[in-house]
Amino acid sequence: MVFLVAIPLSLGIAVASGAPIAAGLIAAIVGGIVAGLVGGSPLQVSGPAAGLTVIVASMVQTYGWRATCTITILGGLLQLGLGLCRVARAALVVSPAVVHGMLAGVGVVIVLAQVHVVLGGSPQQSALDNLAELPGQLAAPLWQPTLIGLLTIAVLLAWTWLARVGPPALRWFPGPLPAIVVATGVAWVLASDAPRVDLPDNLLADWGPPELPSGSLPGIAGAVLAIGLVAAVESLLCSVAIDRQRPTGVARTDLDRELLGQGSANMVSGFLGGLPVAGVIVRSTANLQAGARTRMSTILHGVWVLVLALLCGPFIEQVPLAALAALLIALGAKMVKASHVRNLRHHREVPSYFATLGGVVVLGLGEGVLVGIAVAAIMALRRLTRLSVRVEEAVPTADDLPTQATWHVVVEGTLTFLGVPKVAAALQRVPAGTVVDLDLNVDFMDNAAFDTIHQWRLAHERQGGRVDIDEVHESWYERAVTGDMSSPRKSPPPARWWAPWATRGRRGETSELDAPGVSPSALLLAGVRDYHGRTARLVRPIMAELAFEQKPEHLFITCVDSRVVPNIITSSGPGDLFINRNVGNLIPRSGSRTTDDSVAATVEYAINVLGIRTITVCGHSNCGAMAALLAGGTEVEHLRSLTRWLRHGNHSLARFLDTEPDGQPPLARLCQINVAQQLDNLLTYPWLRERVEAGEVELVGLYLDLESAQVSVLDRASTTFAPVPGDNPGDSQTAPTTVA
Repeated sequence: MVFLVAIPLSLGIAVASGAPIAAGLIAAIVGGIVAGLVGGSPLQVSGPAAGLTVIVASMVQTYGWRATCTITILGGLLQLGLGLCRVARAALVVSPAVVHGMLAGVGVVIVLAQVHVVLGGSPQQSALDNLAELPGQLAAPLWQPTLIGLLTIAVLLAWTWLARVGPPALRWFPGPLPAIVVATGVAWVLASDAPRVDLPDNLLADWGPPELPSGSLPGIAGAVLAIGLVAAVESLLCSVAIDRQRPTGVARTDLDRELLGQGSANMVSGFLGGLPVAGVIVRSTANLQAGARTRMSTILHGVWVLVLALLCGPFIEQVPLAALAALLIALGAKMVKASHVRNLRHHREVPSYFATLGGVVVLGLGEGVLVGIAVAAIMALRRLTRLSVRVEEAVPTADDLPTQATWHVVVEGTLTFLGVPKVAAALQRVPAGTVVDLDLNVDFMDNAAFDTIHQWRLAHERQGGRVDIDEVHESWYERAVTGDMSSPRKSPPPARWWAPWATRGRRGETSELDAPGVSPSALLLAGVRDYHGRTARLVRPIMAELAFEQKPEHLFITCVDSRVVPNIITSSGPGDLFINRNVGNLIPRSGSRTTDDSVAATVEYAINVLGIRTITVCGHSNCGAMAALLAGGTEVEHLRSLTRWLRHGNHSLARFLDTEPDGQPPLARLCQINVAQQLDNLLTYPWLRERVEAGEVELVGLYLDLESAQVSVLDRASTTFAPVPGDNPGDSQTAPTTVA
């Protein structure tokens, strides 16, 4: 599978780089065999990378091909050194916004260059030159290469669609292969004189020893750093991405060893006259999807490329360059992903992305990356100095004496001299003679900020006011007043009640919960003691208010699965949810032959006694009850009570069998259908149905995807789940879809 993807991509990248065609095949062979044997990622596939195309093309033009091979060897040596120094993790410090922006910029540069090849012309020296020459090229295209290029893209798009909706066997032939085969066949039938691939009789026929590049030492050093570091970062990011998708039983990636593998492959590839090598996400994903489990798949893909290059050279030479250029246009367009922009927008890193993209297109790859890093650094500094100041007059309660007004001032963030004007302006709004509660929730306070606050406090108290300062995070103000400049005294970390017991120690907390060999009962009691020590005092006022009466807002029916925690996914607290949990979040239908009144009793009490007006049914992915239904109950037939209870899910199973597959895994589809069915089951109770139809009771369906920790809401009209309205800027701002 990977071999079929690698062949056309390797040829196209070699053409786009201005290198000999054989260099792409050599890099694919070496990347598969050497990086596969030595590298630390068993499923990652290495070879010529589109992300390095712009760098290599620039080096070929500046230093010549054989000198570029020497630079590739030195870049590999640099990667070996980084791997031996075990600093692979440090390479991941580069912001993903910069990396994605760099790849998007490279994609734009590739598209602008290869459009000229498809139209029968030649690419220019820079992206801007290609853009300037494009109107003239469009005005006078050569019809044969243009036809071949358009046909290649059309076949690629059509095959991608067919592989998605057609027979599974089509997925064994990745789109680039049939696209190149069809384009080559059409060119042969038309006896086209469009330029074709020119391979030497032997891959190493034109081999010569690498030459030392001639030029300034700083320029050569920059070229080596560009090859070594860009290829290293791209490979490591690819390794991390593939690691997240690795099947059960496959070992995690050793990033330092992966750098050693990449360095070794680049040294061998450079010596043999091949392109620089890097881990590539397209081929790695294809490897994973084809069922790879060991590094042998990566190694064998290199072997098959070698066999093809040795035995099928005449066929490869029939491939039109316009077809490879069209393939690269499609690949370059895929490198500009709207999903990256959406994800970065949530973290406010879009400026870094577009700064890098624009810099790569206008200035060049190295300069563009530096521009992106600079913008990312400026944005990081801005976040580090972000400061929030709130001033509000406290609302008095009935017990307060109206003798003195009280004001509340909250300062949050990093308090430095840059924030002094903002803090001073806020404090000046506080009237003289008032009581002020000043909350300082700051992670740093410099002397200028301390002096501003302290002098204001002294002046305010001289005028008859009072200032009470509470430091929530660290005691910066107290230390400055007392002269104790030892390390800051931090308040104990907040109890992470939402984290599993087993992960507390890994999150930097220390308590009885971290002790090894604790029995389950002792662990539970240790958790109670931890609650008493750190959480009880925080919730005590709320619990005291709720002690004699509960007023929940929602009846929440969900599964007993330990991974579903209603209060976490709804950001609710004590007294908010009236919860019923059972196996499979099932609701027995009214008059069911398998009687069970526990859920009906909960619903009756919630509606008729507590006055609740919203009932929510929440399902989740990978539900064991639904898996048992899919298996026909055979796995749990020895559990008689559970078997009887699961009969209440038969209507969900029947509904599942009556609906057409929508591309989801069967279990996920049944878990979602089950939510809609349980809402329908509620409506089998006549007294409840009347209230729903009268608008007195609202029914809501939710679905929790455990892997992504995302909750979606049911649109009953289409029986589909959609993102919660208002989650993203592009979502509808209307109220959540309800089922009625």
